[in-house]
Amino acid sequence: MPDVQATVADVDSDGSLMPIASPSGPLVFASAQSAAFAQAVAAGLGIALAASEEREFEHGDHKMRPVQQVRGQHVFAIQSIHGDSTASTNDRLIRLLFFVGALKDAGAASVTACMPYLAYARKDRRTQPQDPATTRYVAALFEGVGCDRVVVLDVHNEAAFDNAFRCETVRLEADAVFAGAVGSPANGSRIVVASPDSGGVKRAEQFRARVEAHTSTSVDFAFMHKLREHGQLSGDTLVGDVTGAEVLIYDDIIASGATVMRTVKAARRAGAKSVRVFATHPVFTAEAIQLFGEGGPDSVMVSDSVPVRGQYASLLRGCLRVRSVAPLFADCIRRLHVGESLAGLARTG
Repeated sequence: MPDVQATVADVDSDGSLMPIASPSGPLVFASAQSAAFAQAVAAGLGIALAASEEREFEHGDHKMRPVQQVRGQHVFAIQSIHGDSTASTNDRLIRLLFFVGALKDAGAASVTACMPYLAYARKDRRTQPQDPATTRYVAALFEGVGCDRVVVLDVHNEAAFDNAFRCETVRLEADAVFAGAVGSPANGSRIVVASPDSGGVKRAEQFRARVEAHTSTSVDFAFMHKLREHGQLSGDTLVGDVTGAEVLIYDDIIASGATVMRTVKAARRAGAKSVRVFATHPVFTAEAIQLFGEGGPDSVMVSDSVPVRGQYASLLRGCLRVRSVAPLFADCIRRLHVGESLAGLARTG
């Protein structure tokens, strides 16, 4: 079975793999698809990424294997599960699953799959007759290859996610990362954190508390009344007083941006002084460009859980900004590796 492309960490002059000494820190692997984010995580841990080999075969198959010894080790594998022009969601998912299986077969004591973004987490329940409960199916796949733990960031429905998985789950939260970028209110203005829908109230309330602690000022709360039926949004009532306030809209995902734009417009109609958007996962579709045109928010801040690509990359020096969550993942991996509490950093299940 000939290979089209191979990436090997260390190869001797005769083409054989060289033995690599195990680092004192955790063993952290990543595929080439998530190498940039994983390298930032490794830098935060003060280690190099563990060596692995990836091969692409001309008929479409792929393999990835660890180069260095993993037997008896507690191993971490980083891969963001999102789709873009370079690879589909399913391609990224299956590669991670196969690599987790390879690590377990190689004798790893435990394998933790670290996914800054986990696709299918929004399809956690049946909204129509005979609908799939895809989150549960994805969980079964990870369990099937022997995954011991999953680490994710800001999943859409925490309870549904925890109930879908039978292995240990760790849910990291980006609210503290974003709160550090808010800054003190200008000229004594009020700050109001707003949720773009009632389903995100708990998430936005946690962000409100973080901002209040960070700015040492009282922060108010508001939320948008939203209805979605057959894919159509309705409802334009913003519950809460935002008159003259700096409004911070907080959400987990931006895809088309429709939900966020409704909240932006409602806040401006209600007399907001400024409107900024904070969202963890920039899963931008083509329609999200509306956020950066006339009538959009003053700024949009996202994390690097998903790389900003395409037409949106040109906006990075303007109103679109990125806050890295790599240090958050590095801290989590360090604590898990040494058996330290995750208190204040994550929720576990």
